[in-house]
Amino acid sequence: MERNLKNVLVISFGFLLLFTAYGGLQSLQSSLNSEEGLGVASLSVLYAALILSSMFLPPILIKKLGCKWTIAISMCCYIAFSLGNFYASWYTLIPTSVILGLGGAPLWSAKCTYLTIAGTSYAEKAGKNAKDVINQYFGVFFLVFQSSGIWGNLISSLIFSQSSTKVEITEEDLECCGAYNCLTDTTNTTGSAKPSNSLIYTLLGVYTASGVLAVLLVIMFLDQIKSDQAETEKEKLEAPSFWSTFLATFRHLKDKRQCLLIPLTMYSGFEQGFLSGDYTKVYVTCALGIQYVGYVMICFAAVNSLCSLLFGKISQFTGRKLLFALATVTNTACIIALLLWKPHPKQLAVFFVFPALWGLSDAVWQTQTNGLYGILFEKHKEAAFANYRLWESLGFVIAFGYSTKLQAYIKLYILLSVLVLSMVTYGAVEYLEAKSSPGTPTATKKENRIPFSQETHM
Repeated sequence: MERNLKNVLVISFGFLLLFTAYGGLQSLQSSLNSEEGLGVASLSVLYAALILSSMFLPPILIKKLGCKWTIAISMCCYIAFSLGNFYASWYTLIPTSVILGLGGAPLWSAKCTYLTIAGTSYAEKAGKNAKDVINQYFGVFFLVFQSSGIWGNLISSLIFSQSSTKVEITEEDLECCGAYNCLTDTTNTTGSAKPSNSLIYTLLGVYTASGVLAVLLVIMFLDQIKSDQAETEKEKLEAPSFWSTFLATFRHLKDKRQCLLIPLTMYSGFEQGFLSGDYTKVYVTCALGIQYVGYVMICFAAVNSLCSLLFGKISQFTGRKLLFALATVTNTACIIALLLWKPHPKQLAVFFVFPALWGLSDAVWQTQTNGLYGILFEKHKEAAFANYRLWESLGFVIAFGYSTKLQAYIKLYILLSVLVLSMVTYGAVEYLEAKSSPGTPTATKKENRIPFSQETHM
């Protein structure tokens, strides 16, 4: 167990260092690179490249390089994005955004595959339930990983603090805040003047160094692991063709359960995109000023991180269905409240209640959905997690795509609709699982049985 736990911690802290840098840069793109919408354009290109990457790169790289080196090389793509920000222009930021997007899907697929294999391997040796061990591993990972939002925002806030200015927000300005926001840019842009180049370079230097440390940590301390321990000797000798590997992600859609999980996976992108892109703008920045955005996001990241560990541990007692129900009720209540609430500076605490509850829900979506993919698609982990990144990224692209076109209340209704659809299709997945093992309780049935995907397209 010590060796497995060491590997889980190495991956967790590697991602912490990497996403401390990337998360901070992502949230600053629209303000640091606002000329001609360069920052927003770079994020759009990034997620489009991530979708392209999800279609074919993860199975190829994981098969050729193994999980460890796929993670290390993909991390270098994130460092390239940090370097591109030093001299941000259309000729540096767009290409590095493409590079990051191409590296994103293999990075996450390799991480998920590694944790799933490690959890299954340990469960077999210790005689434990694979589902419980995998959920615990993902819980530990997300406990560490989600705290990157705390450190990324804290670093940028500390470095930029001397250049931030407070803004007087009038009652007239407040009329354009909240769900029924004005589509014109009435946010308090006077409080978000671009910092000096020396401060920007200091921040980018810290972020770049953080990314380099992440790569070194993985290379030096992460053990290599086989990408498919269940391969037979015949399968090892028969190398799959490039075209076969290329289509692995799409062939996986023949599994009914994968198709039914698409709305839930996309919802993860929708809800994260709304909080980081819309809540911070039309509620926090509009009513309080841009200087509060970092603190609000730190609140979200802190709750998310703690709940990830908690849910990873208690899922073996409660089961995933109860946790999904908790997240659904919490998110639904937040959406309805945001539709009704008119933000005002005098209600300071309320601005932090929403990201805290959102963090609780997101902890469920992340830990339980990742764990669900690992359990349901044990024989096709690479293709399954590639699909996860593909559909989640599409959710981000859609959320960012209509971000400046629609009022917040319309986005909230869209979010609520996708959530309801997600729970309906997720319920269908649970029904199929129960039906495939008649007479065996879901909580106690053996998780390493032949998965449904084997029966449908192999």
